[in-house]
Amino acid sequence: MKMNKPATTRLYIDGQYCDALSGKTYPQYNPARPEELVGEVASAGVEDVNLACEAARVAMPKWAALSYQERAQYLLKIADHLLANPQELQTRVALFTREHGKILREANMEISRISERFRHVAEYAERLSRDEELTGPPFDTIISRQPRGVAALVVPWNWPISILGAKLPQALISGNTVVVKPSKESAMATAMTVGLMAEMLPPGVINLLTGSSAEIGDPLLSHPAIRTINFTGSVEVGKHVMKVAADNLVPVTLELGGNDAGIILEDAKLDDAAFNRMYLASFMSSGQICMAMKRIYVHRSRYQEVVNGLTKIASAQVIGDGSLPTTTMGPLNNKKQFGVVTSMIDEAKQSGCEVRELGRVPDIALYENGYFQKPTLVLDPDLELRVVREEQFGPVVPIIPFNTVDEAIKLANDSEFGLCSSVWTEDRDQALNVARQLEAGYTYLNSHGPLAQDSRAPFGGHKHSGVGRNLGYEGIIAFQEMHAISAPQGWLL
Repeated sequence: MKMNKPATTRLYIDGQYCDALSGKTYPQYNPARPEELVGEVASAGVEDVNLACEAARVAMPKWAALSYQERAQYLLKIADHLLANPQELQTRVALFTREHGKILREANMEISRISERFRHVAEYAERLSRDEELTGPPFDTIISRQPRGVAALVVPWNWPISILGAKLPQALISGNTVVVKPSKESAMATAMTVGLMAEMLPPGVINLLTGSSAEIGDPLLSHPAIRTINFTGSVEVGKHVMKVAADNLVPVTLELGGNDAGIILEDAKLDDAAFNRMYLASFMSSGQICMAMKRIYVHRSRYQEVVNGLTKIASAQVIGDGSLPTTTMGPLNNKKQFGVVTSMIDEAKQSGCEVRELGRVPDIALYENGYFQKPTLVLDPDLELRVVREEQFGPVVPIIPFNTVDEAIKLANDSEFGLCSSVWTEDRDQALNVARQLEAGYTYLNSHGPLAQDSRAPFGGHKHSGVGRNLGYEGIIAFQEMHAISAPQGWLL
């Protein structure tokens, strides 16, 4: 296969593309071919953090002084600019596939969809501009909102551009300036996309830092210019982010993943379309989605039907290089996550339950050399296995039978996570009744995951799945502080 020329990406600080002050870079490799160099990424240091935060701080007053409608116009310009050059867009899509492992269709969807999120957020301008008014007695009061200040936006490697679209336009329309920090594991296409956004704004409004979180994570989060933090990532790191933020009393929004339960009730409609939605809910992007369906609970009377339906679809998948148009599942993004997933599968096999590794592998040598795992079903496992208790974040899902609805609800809620859930049934009233009892920030009905997500609704989790919300109107005002202005009755209003 022809090797592409390695790419390079730089930082973006105060309106300029720039190298790290140290001149350091780090290599990005292809998870399908771990020996293939995709490119070199600028590796920021503490001095670069200081420059980016200072640029954002200086730019803040003028940006915050604009009206919501004026900032919305900038968001629309960004949305247009991201899609203006089809050839450049496809270059970013191809690069994203090579550095991340996503199949081309998913990479294209993610990179294109962020424009839609900028347009959607711009539509909130009029609503945001309206203050709440309280007339006396005893006082007349106006309740408005102010931007918090400089926002640190930290995005993970799995869906970096899509997740950035859940926080960046929201921070901007709220009047904040930002410093964006992508994951080291998947930074190149994200860096290029953020650069295109920043080109459309005044200097310092968007600043980009790439590099090692071990080196620049804490310096960024603890910088005195940072007044709000929005982080998406693991529970372990999320707890650390909250501790760092506490020293400066900086508010945080944390989206920390989940172990989403799907409950398939006795009367669920189980046709080909439903099985396809179930498959994508669990295995899209090789299962590396925070809102993926990671535990499937099925009424015992329909259990074998679900197992057979998912086995049929999984068996038809083609596992290989995501750059090939025939591939339907690419590799896991990195060696560490590959080890997590395969160890869970090995533990399930050793426990004695049935484990089905499915799909077709056209290139065995490629499969064995890269970070590949076939779509895997773990049937009726012990409920204490890691594949049930922990977030797999890979192409493996347990399928577990239940006898009663109450039992299913109890099993679904028996988790330290509470991000999303789903209920599959033909009975609307029963769907709502079950959904209202699930400990989750978002519940889908007869579907699950990104393809069922309504961006108008707030998104976030309960318990260890996080703090606060992204998306929707609530995701915008999370970047703002409330401001009350009062006067004697009859004087102000």
